[in-house]
Amino acid sequence: MKIASAEDIGRIIKQKRKNDRLTLEEAAAVCGVSYAFMSALENGKETVRLNKVLQVIKCLGIELEAKPRTWATPGAES
Repeated sequence: MKIASAEDIGRIIKQKRKNDRLTLEEAAAVCGVSYAFMSALENGKETVRLNKVLQVIKCLGIELEAKPRTWATPGAES
């Protein structure tokens, strides 16, 4: 899935949590974050702390992969 926004990350995390049959409260406890943080993350709040986002992603077993794009225009010579 292409991630283009905080909402996309939240959607992925929420779906994984539900697939694992965890409540919001259980997932927050297992991942070592507060209920409020987990809720904000799943709702796509843009100001959540990145280190905690990565902590939750790792805890839930979600893998992220970055794929650098090129800035060259199609047909342009390098």
